[in-house]
Amino acid sequence: MARAMFSALFTAGMLAIGCAAGNEAATPRAASTQGAVRLPEGARLVDLTYPFDGKTIYWPTAATGFVLNQVHHGPTEAGFFYAANDFCAPEHGGTHLDAPIHFAEGKSTAEAVPMSRLVGPAAVVDVSTAAARDVDYRVTRADIEAFEREHGAIAPGTIVLIRTGWGSRWPDRKRYLGDDRPGDASNLHFPGIGEDAARALVARKVASVGIDTASIDNGPSRDFIAHRVLLGADIPAFENVASLDALPARGALVFALPMKIRGGSGGPLRIIAVLPP
Repeated sequence: MARAMFSALFTAGMLAIGCAAGNEAATPRAASTQGAVRLPEGARLVDLTYPFDGKTIYWPTAATGFVLNQVHHGPTEAGFFYAANDFCAPEHGGTHLDAPIHFAEGKSTAEAVPMSRLVGPAAVVDVSTAAARDVDYRVTRADIEAFEREHGAIAPGTIVLIRTGWGSRWPDRKRYLGDDRPGDASNLHFPGIGEDAARALVARKVASVGIDTASIDNGPSRDFIAHRVLLGADIPAFENVASLDALPARGALVFALPMKIRGGSGGPLRIIAVLPP
């Protein structure tokens, strides 16, 4: 039964991406095209992506943020409306992918990350209570094991999403990063994933790992051990994931589709979840 439901959601979700708007859960309307495939009745889409704009948070040492330059917006000489823009942005900022090559020589670049690591069932590990007590909290192996005792084992191919509660701070740069001095990443404070938890996730052969903070390593990290362990195992990471409070611990199907940048170490990510009825 569970496999059949997952298969149905997988097929329907692949054909229904784009039905949700904004960062809110949405129930897709019936398709008007004859023969179109629809999500199961009552299923919902949740957008887990922050918009890219002038408020998008990037790592403090990034040379620029997100820049959108208007090329044209208005009537053409022929009389019809036309809009087009140029944009420029670093790879790592806003809701984005860390491709394994980001911290692991010889591992997958952005365009080479297999689709099997970008689409899969989600396990949402909630450490928000611990993070509220310690802004520099690091997820532990014990947190992973506690989740499994309550919700069942994390199977290979699962997309593990870490909910720290930091999404409530977006886009307040100082509250989100712990410091808002441009060019200085020496005094950041936010939760991340500890080494023992990262190794536990590698042992479980997860597809990928996401978090609702600016990095899978906590703010004060200098050795970026979570990056080195996870990306070193060719497991990609998703950072600045939005709206994790809208997802259950189990049951969501996640689609994480990054910009396919050849040779990229990461890039902007559109990530959504399909929630069953």
